[in-house]
Amino acid sequence: MEILVPLGFFAMIAAIVVLPAYFRSQERQKIADTVRAAIEKGQPLPPEMIEALTSDARQRASSPAPEKDLRNGMVCLGVAVGLALFGVAVGFVHDEARYALMGVAAFPGFIGVAFVALGLMGRAKART
Repeated sequence: MEILVPLGFFAMIAAIVVLPAYFRSQERQKIADTVRAAIEKGQPLPPEMIEALTSDARQRASSPAPEKDLRNGMVCLGVAVGLALFGVAVGFVHDEARYALMGVAAFPGFIGVAFVALGLMGRAKART
């Protein structure tokens, strides 16, 4: 029974990473099937549809927008604050756990600070 908590934690992280990628691939597969069926029936693809399909790929290939960096930074900072508060709460019971969780919270915290800085620099660069 003691293995279930850590196993559940890592399963949750895997689900957060794997499930969105799986659903995106399913969506792309449905679009490809629709396009294939239209081509097989001899229907011409409108230029707007081709532009919409290729613009998504071009947008992903380009550098991320400053708003996306800011959003990612705020999420990382929120995770860091949540971990830090969890460390404070656990620290009332186990004093040494407070410092370990604060150290763990530093990782997403500094990543969040870097994302926010990149987002702000990207905004400043876009204005000029």
